[in-house]
Amino acid sequence: MKRLHFIAIGGAAMHNLAIAVSKKPDHVVTGSDDEIFEPSRSRLEAAGLLPPQIGWFPEKITKELTAVIVGMHARADNPELLRAKELGIDVYSFPEYLYHQTRKKIRVVVGGSHGKTTTTAIILHVLKKLNRAADYMVGAQIEGFDTMVKFSYDSQLAVFEGDEYLTSPIDPRPKFHLYRPHIALLTGIAWDHINVFPTFENYVEQFKIFTDQIERDGRLIYFEGDEQLREIAEKVRPDIVTIPYNTPEYVIEHGVTSIIYKGEKYPLCVFGEHNLQNIQGARMVCKQLGVKETEFLQAIADFGGASNRLQKVAETAVSVAFKDFAHSPSKLRATVSAVKEQYSDRQVVACMELHTFSSLQENFLPQYKGCMDKADVAYVYFNPEVIEHKRLQPITVDQVKEAFGREDLVVFTDAGQLVARLREINFEGKALLMMSSGNFSGLDIIAFEKELLGA
Repeated sequence: MKRLHFIAIGGAAMHNLAIAVSKKPDHVVTGSDDEIFEPSRSRLEAAGLLPPQIGWFPEKITKELTAVIVGMHARADNPELLRAKELGIDVYSFPEYLYHQTRKKIRVVVGGSHGKTTTTAIILHVLKKLNRAADYMVGAQIEGFDTMVKFSYDSQLAVFEGDEYLTSPIDPRPKFHLYRPHIALLTGIAWDHINVFPTFENYVEQFKIFTDQIERDGRLIYFEGDEQLREIAEKVRPDIVTIPYNTPEYVIEHGVTSIIYKGEKYPLCVFGEHNLQNIQGARMVCKQLGVKETEFLQAIADFGGASNRLQKVAETAVSVAFKDFAHSPSKLRATVSAVKEQYSDRQVVACMELHTFSSLQENFLPQYKGCMDKADVAYVYFNPEVIEHKRLQPITVDQVKEAFGREDLVVFTDAGQLVARLREINFEGKALLMMSSGNFSGLDIIAFEKELLGA
């Protein structure tokens, strides 16, 4: 019997990993955390894994434990972590444990500054429809899958979303450096996480290192439209086979996007050039796994997207509303462009929140230039209290407006004022798009959008 203890079990990724591991019949899982929020709390409780007390309890770390898994939320001086080291217990970070569990399997890893969650979800959707078993880790909840992490004894394949952010408080390596893929996919590179990667060159280097970790005679699938990826692909080891992809041929008819393959149209539930590129990348991965082109295109027909990724939340005969996780410049530009292309006969009202560490810094703001140009009406919101909480230098409304390079952009620092402005709009003949990695300072986005449309 293997006994595993999760330090910081309440994290979005960690609680999913804990639940997945607990389903193995020969594993006993315990955990701890100093704060656990929804939905982690309810899901841990339902799985019988919710810690009976909140806090850290080093006395619970004993030699009976097989290993300890440490989440990003834990600090390097965590008393349970220090106790585990003192006792000589094996300690794994989240990505280290994923690799440990799948080291004898074929590993597919999807990386990139944008689109990696959706692309991973597409691959998993197709494999499931074709009854192909796979272990997995994906960064969002996807329809038809109970958890964001799964392990099994019978599958010979593992599909991971490869995040470039740091592994743990005691390991500064990007997570995707630890997975050692047999098949790697890179969707694109756009500078992000400037608190960790202070220059664009330093950020790009992490993707080069990732390709160095590909297993011998592996595959690198990459978006050919990205200059940085082309340069990386040209310099990979000679044993690695490189496979470029581009936007597939497509058509939009009556509000439905279809991929065209050998003269046949394959209609989709999702839309936007960026989504089409994600589909094409996933298609190349699945081809390497023995999936036929027509099998893939038929299986993808009912894919509705990953949670919070261009998610349609309300629709009437004359209006539509979406929410999206978009927050970085490249994601913002792609999402706004996708909605405008799909609903070219409607006015697009786009609202985005500057919420991440990078987006709230004066030296990063110019990266947003032109990102909302395709919107007919553009609003940006940021909360000065969040800036203070993150211990960053203040930014001004004028700085934000100048950075986006749009004269008619309206910038709000009060969520109530943004809400009031949106309530003044008649959404007949319009498409509403609200984008944030946060929630506009506590706004129930889905309920609010439904209210605005009367849906």
